[in-house]
Amino acid sequence: MSSVNPDDMLLIGRIVSAFGVRGELKASIISSRPEHLAKVKQIYLGDTFTAYSVKRFHAHKANIYILRLAEVTTRDEAEELRGLELYIPEQQAAPLEADEYFLHDLLGLQVQTSAGAAIGSIIDVLETGANDVLVVRRIGQPDVLVPMIRDVVQAIDLAAKTLTITALEDIIPE
Repeated sequence: MSSVNPDDMLLIGRIVSAFGVRGELKASIISSRPEHLAKVKQIYLGDTFTAYSVKRFHAHKANIYILRLAEVTTRDEAEELRGLELYIPEQQAAPLEADEYFLHDLLGLQVQTSAGAAIGSIIDVLETGANDVLVVRRIGQPDVLVPMIRDVVQAIDLAAKTLTITALEDIIPE
């Protein structure tokens, strides 16, 4: 088992299948900047975060990349890795722009309206395809779903651990 802290790891994809006969892997990548991953020299696989040295990483099709790992040299070895999730340490991720954040950074933020009314705290982020949806836990009331769209989310302040939204009478009943 690797000596990495799971909280410091970012999920970047999953091994889909073996590719060819020399141990290459086909991976489905979930990253807004997959080209940055070509610079990564080590990845971690599975829930044990086993470290592997990256020899080559290149695009194959939309969101599918071919990965060659130093420790995997046969198709049989590659097949054994099918289905495992791929991780990198967060500090190796592409640098974020000023208005960017990782989805896991939103967990625990306190949600408030632009008028300052406390709504609750974010317990999950649902990736729906069209837009992300925040699951906000309210004390003594049912959880509420808040769409992550510009018309609703006014500000995200990671340092202050707050997310400010417009008043949502249709979403948040009085």
